[in-house]
Amino acid sequence: MKKIMIVEDNADNLDLLVQLLEDRYNLLSVEDGLQAVRTAKAGKPDLILMDMALPGLDGWEATRRIRSDPETRRIPVIGISSYAMEFDELRARQAGCNEYLSKPLDEKVLFKLLDRYLEGG
Repeated sequence: MKKIMIVEDNADNLDLLVQLLEDRYNLLSVEDGLQAVRTAKAGKPDLILMDMALPGLDGWEATRRIRSDPETRRIPVIGISSYAMEFDELRARQAGCNEYLSKPLDEKVLFKLLDRYLEGG
């Protein structure tokens, strides 16, 4: 079973993602960017769902750090945020996100991306 790390500081958003994904994937969850960087290295997830607006080390910087480490740079990162402007997606991609989804999440789009990155679809 593939492993997804969810980086989300909002308990309601985290609960929603866990409910959507727990039957199909092994899940790791962390609440801030610094934990995300550490857990990406230690936990070796197959994919990261990264909230961009995090306390402390934000998702943009956490993604940059994950991309700069040879051990974690190949892990696909899907940025997730309530920021929905075109510039926000560009900023996430410049930080190293493979994809960007705005909240509220479209479940069909999410699963399509997960299939693409985890199942080779």
